[in-house]
Amino acid sequence: MKNEAEQLMKKLTLEEKIGMIHGAELFRTAPVERLNIPALSMSDGPMGVRQEFEPNSWKCIGDNDDYVSYLPCNSALASTWNRELAGITGSVLGEEARGRGKDVILGPGVNIKRSPLCGRNFEYFSEDPFLTKEMAVNYIKGVQNWDVAACVKHFAANNQETQRLWVDVKIDEKALREIYFPAFYDAVKKADVYTIMGAYNKIYGKHCCQSDFLLNDVLRKEWNYDGVIISDWGGVHDTEEAANSELDIEMSVTNNFDDYYMAQPLIKLIKEGKISEDVINNKVVHILILMKRLHMLDGKRKSGAYNTKEHQKQALEVARESVVLLKNTKGTLPLSKEKTKELLIIGENADMKHALGGGSAEIKALYEITPLMGITALLGGNTKVTYVKGYCQDPKEELQDINWQETSLENGGGEVVKIKTDNKALAEYRKTLRQEAIAKAKEFSQVIFIGGLNHEYDCEGNDREDMKLPYEQDLLIEELLNVNPNTTVVMVGGSPVEMGRWINRADSLLWSWYAGMEGGKALAEVLFGKINPSGKLPESFYKTHTDCSAHSLGNFAEKETADYAEGVFVGYRYLDTYNIEPEFCFGHGLSYTSFEYKEANIIKDKNEDKTYVECSITNTGNVSGKETIQVYLAPKNHKEDEPIQQLKGFEKVLINPSETVKIKVEIEGYSEDMEVRVGSSSRDIRIVL
Repeated sequence: MKNEAEQLMKKLTLEEKIGMIHGAELFRTAPVERLNIPALSMSDGPMGVRQEFEPNSWKCIGDNDDYVSYLPCNSALASTWNRELAGITGSVLGEEARGRGKDVILGPGVNIKRSPLCGRNFEYFSEDPFLTKEMAVNYIKGVQNWDVAACVKHFAANNQETQRLWVDVKIDEKALREIYFPAFYDAVKKADVYTIMGAYNKIYGKHCCQSDFLLNDVLRKEWNYDGVIISDWGGVHDTEEAANSELDIEMSVTNNFDDYYMAQPLIKLIKEGKISEDVINNKVVHILILMKRLHMLDGKRKSGAYNTKEHQKQALEVARESVVLLKNTKGTLPLSKEKTKELLIIGENADMKHALGGGSAEIKALYEITPLMGITALLGGNTKVTYVKGYCQDPKEELQDINWQETSLENGGGEVVKIKTDNKALAEYRKTLRQEAIAKAKEFSQVIFIGGLNHEYDCEGNDREDMKLPYEQDLLIEELLNVNPNTTVVMVGGSPVEMGRWINRADSLLWSWYAGMEGGKALAEVLFGKINPSGKLPESFYKTHTDCSAHSLGNFAEKETADYAEGVFVGYRYLDTYNIEPEFCFGHGLSYTSFEYKEANIIKDKNEDKTYVECSITNTGNVSGKETIQVYLAPKNHKEDEPIQQLKGFEKVLINPSETVKIKVEIEGYSEDMEVRVGSSSRDIRIVL
C-alpha cells in the first residue's frame, strides 16, 4: 500500500501536494481532479455527524437532509462499562458518517478527566486510563468498520478550555505515560486508528500540533504510527515547525485558506530552499495510504445510512445502561406506574433539549426525547402529569450572525464561565418560579425534580468556576425536600455537581448524562422500573472541586502554565490513596436488585500469557439485573509515588434472580507482588486475593 501511495505521490505537482495538506474549505482538503484524488471530507463527532456548513463560512446551509441520530455522549457511554455498546455506538457513528459522505469523523475524545470543571468533560470517557482505552478501542473499531476514519483526540494532555491555545502543560513523563497516553497508545496498537488529532495546548513549551516529542518521538518512532495526524482547527502557529514536524494536515476556523501556515507560506519556503519538499512528500503519502484504507481510490467503498430505526434502537440501548442510580435509601425507586395517579415534575432540565449545544459536539438531531416527554409517554395517559419549571437558566444573549466557532481562537481559545448573580429582575423571576414549585409540591404525593447542568456550563471553550449548581437549584431542592421528603432527585449533566446542601436528605437520586435522542425515554424506564439501572460512575463525584488533586496539588485554568503536580494521582487514585471521602466514588452505581460475590480465584493462562480472576456472583434480589465486576490491583509493598490501587479489569454480566454465574475477568499487568481486589466499585471491594 505504501509503495502504491509513493508512486501516486510522484505524479503530483508541488501545488497539488500542498492542497492536500491543508484545509481548502472549513472541513475539506483540496482534491486533485486530474488524478482522481478526491478531497478529504471531515465532520465533527462524537455524538453524531454535525450539520453542514457553507464551505467558506460558519453559516449553516440550512437544508433538511443533515438531521442525524443524536448519540449519548462519551461520559454516558463510559457509564455503561459495556465494551459491546462502545463498539455499537462507534458503528452507528461510522455508518451515519459514511451515509453523509464523510471520510473522517473527528472523535472519539479520549482526554482524561483531570478536573470536574473542564467544560468538555462530557465529550470524554473517564478519569481512568484503563476504562477510557477499553471503551475507546471498540468504539474506534466500530467507526472504521464503515470505511470511515476515526480521529482520536486531542493528543495530548488537553484537559482544560481556559487559554487552551497557549497554556503550557508542565507534567512529568511518568504521569504522561501512565495516565494520559494509554488510550492513545491502545487506539494506535489495538484499534489501528487511521487518524489522530493534535491538541491545542503546549507540552514542554511546544504546541502539541508541532511537537517533535509527541508527533515524531512518540507517535512515529516509538509507536510506529503510519496514520494521518491532523491539527485541531487553529492549532498550528508556525510554518517551519509544522512542516518539519510529523503533522500531515493543517485545519483551521478561518477562510483565508491560502494563508494557512502549510499553504502558500510553505510553498514559498520550499521554493527558497529553506524546507525540503521531502517532508511534504511524506505527509502526502500518509494521506494517500489513508484514502486507500478507506477505499476512496478503488471504487470498492461501503455505503452508509443515517436515521435508521436500528440506530435509534441502539441509541436507546446505550442510554438505558448509562443511567446511574446513586442513592435509593428507602427503596423509593422504582416508582409504580399503576399506583402513580398524579405526578408532579419540576425542573427546567425536564423539558430541555441539549443536542444543539456544547460547541463542536453540537448535533442537529432528528429528534430528542426529553425526560418530561419520556415519562408522560410511558405513563400512557392514566396518570395526570403536571409540570412546572421551578428554575430557569440565564437569558440568552441576542443571536448573532457570527457562529461561535469563527471567534473560537480569540482570548486564548477559552475562559472560565461564571455563575451570574447580579440580575435582580432574574432573581425575582426565579423566586416566583421556586414559590410556584413549592406550592405545587405540597399538593402531590409523588414529585420528581429534574435539574443539573446544560451546555452553558458543559461547553467547549468554557471551564466552570466551581461545582456549584447554577440557577439557585440548591435552594429549590432544599425547599422541595422540606415540603415533600419523598421527592426523587434527578440530575442531568456532563460533570459532577456539589450536592452537600441536600444530599443527606434526598432518599433517591439518579444521574443522567446527555444521553442522546432516546435519553428521556431511557430515564423514564429506569424511574418506573421497566429497566433496572446498571450504570456505574466513570469518574469520582467529589464533594467539592477542591477535593480534586488538580486543584489541591496542581493548578487548573491558569493563563500560562498548567502544573500537573499531582502526577499519577488523578481521580480515585488520589482520593483512595490519601483517604479523601468523595460524594460518590469511582465505579459506584446501585441496582434494583443485589449481588453477592464469592469463590474468587486467580487463573494464569500460560498459552495466552494472560491472567484472569474467576468469581461467582449470585443475584440475591427479585429482578434481573446487570452487574459490573471491577478488578483493582494494589501493590503489596506500596511506594509513595504510586496509587494505592488501580483499575485493571472489568466485565459486565446479566444475572437473573437467584441465579449464580461464574465470571472470568482478564487482569492487565498482574504480578505476584500485587494484591487483587474484586468489587462493585472502587470503595465496595468484596473479595481480596
